[in-house]
Amino acid sequence: MHHVLALGLTLILFGGMDAAPLERRTWVVGGVSREALVHVPATVPGTGAPLVFAFHGHGGSMTQASRSFPIHQHWPEAIVVYPQGLPTPGQLTDKEGNEAGWQGQAGLQGDRDLKFFDAMLADLRQRHVIDDRRVYSTGHSNGGGFTYLLWAERGGVFAAMAPSAAVLSRGSRALAPKPMLQVASPQDSLVRFAWQERMIARVLALNGCDKFKPGAMGYTTYPSKTGNDVAIYLHAGGHRYPGETAPELIVKFFQAHPGR
Repeated sequence: MHHVLALGLTLILFGGMDAAPLERRTWVVGGVSREALVHVPATVPGTGAPLVFAFHGHGGSMTQASRSFPIHQHWPEAIVVYPQGLPTPGQLTDKEGNEAGWQGQAGLQGDRDLKFFDAMLADLRQRHVIDDRRVYSTGHSNGGGFTYLLWAERGGVFAAMAPSAAVLSRGSRALAPKPMLQVASPQDSLVRFAWQERMIARVLALNGCDKFKPGAMGYTTYPSKTGNDVAIYLHAGGHRYPGETAPELIVKFFQAHPGR
């Protein structure tokens, strides 16, 4: 059972001249205080607002995520949540677990982050009118890996996913067909592109799409025989998140893929 406490403390972030304030909200999950920055649109239609979760990478923060991939600026009509991770042993760096991140597999850290997601979603549904056909997740690096994990473990919640510089280390057999946009770089030396290629190939096959074209830089769409299109955005920036282009592409992909 999740014990949830939500606070409404406003935090001003200057992600742009027209950026709306983000609320800092707190939940207590399993006796541990968890928090996120939340954008709520000024008005929500009776049919409900879209809901997007955006997860920072290992060593990042909710504030950094809201600035690096400001989904709320590109989709102000959506409720956008930037959760904060907890100290987590990294799979590639920070083996001691001094920096904030997300569980990489089901069952690790007592599934604390999956439980955190469940608590956030339940509270948001209670406090706001959510369009359950338009719930999405994105994230970079470890946050992208957690997006994949949510796909595997909570896939029925989501209409589409958009991981960046990420793979799912275990559990890919649990993935069900779903629209996906993957952001990746052939120059990524941390989450190696060869690993991401294999993950992309797996999703393309799962979704009934043509085979991956690794030399096709920029934005490439792979139509699906089952209606679960895949898009791949390849950039030359290495492991760096391409904040100048990716957020807008992700929002457009999400907007084009409501659930069925």
